[in-house]
Amino acid sequence: MEEAGAAVAATGEAELNWSRLSVSTETLESELEARGEERRGSREALLRLLLPHNRLASLPRALGSGFPYLQLLDVSGNALTALGPELLALSGLRTLLARNNRLGGPGALPKGLARSPLCRSLQVLNLSGNCFQELPPELLELRALHTLSLGGNQLQSIPADIENLQSLECLYLGGNFIKEIPPELANLPSLNYLVLCDNKIQSVPPQLSQLHSLRSLSLHNNLLTYLPREILNLIHLEELSLRGNPLVVRFVRDLTYDPPTLLELAARTIKIRNISYTPCDLPENLLRYLSSASNCPNPKCGGVYFDCCVRQIKFVDFCGKYRLPLMHYLCSPECSSPCSSASHSSTSQSESDSEDEASVAAHRMQKVLLG
Repeated sequence: MEEAGAAVAATGEAELNWSRLSVSTETLESELEARGEERRGSREALLRLLLPHNRLASLPRALGSGFPYLQLLDVSGNALTALGPELLALSGLRTLLARNNRLGGPGALPKGLARSPLCRSLQVLNLSGNCFQELPPELLELRALHTLSLGGNQLQSIPADIENLQSLECLYLGGNFIKEIPPELANLPSLNYLVLCDNKIQSVPPQLSQLHSLRSLSLHNNLLTYLPREILNLIHLEELSLRGNPLVVRFVRDLTYDPPTLLELAARTIKIRNISYTPCDLPENLLRYLSSASNCPNPKCGGVYFDCCVRQIKFVDFCGKYRLPLMHYLCSPECSSPCSSASHSSTSQSESDSEDEASVAAHRMQKVLLG
């Protein structure tokens, strides 16, 4: 442990750095106990403990008693299969780095985590490169988290309870097996960075347009063929990464169209002609139906639709270079128009409102990475 002692001396009293020393849990146990005893009579508090790339199979028990003021703990690159109860005693811990271990099985996280002081103190949690097949429910109770990283695991889905993490600013879930994005993800008001690359995602829910703080969205290397039109509402989005997706290369129209029912035709007439009505005139179910009307996005139409619409993929030019396929829902086939052949020119547009949308999109999105 002479090398460890030298490392400690070099980093100062506020940090212990035992990185890449290939020491075992037993060896560290005695050393940490000694350091803890030394500090009990000292005014100097240990704030950072770095133990990456050793041979740790479990957390040293001395963590629970000798380091009450610890703010950062790095145990990455070890052989941990569980984070034991010692973790719960670190009441002031703000950053926990435990990437590239063997975490993921039953008991990988300590019992009582959601009721411990860590629930209020932990802000950064990195569990990337482990073996989690699902997001542990305990993590969804850590309401103070700003950054959560679970990239390179075996996650199959994102639970709807992800919306519990109301303080989350950065969510990294790249390199998993996720197939769907839950709409509840849109209920994270502070989310700035969302990384979902290298998964198996086939579509993006339009609810993501509610992420008004989002600045970067990474969706490369998925199975996307289009994006919802609502993506243009992400007014603070600066970077959108889409490379490696099977994005369609030319305009596609959905030729299947079921005519609207008599109910919908009547409702469309009421809305389009602005026929007035009051709650006394109609049953409650019809009032709800009328309030569910959606405006046709074609500005030359002015129509509305309810249950019957035409799905259409339309390309919008970004920055005069990239053509991004967006999903539109039109009120009738007459509202669609054939798209001109694929071109790199920003002036080559369909006969609808592509030019207006292109200018808005180019202004809002600074980077669209397709290549």
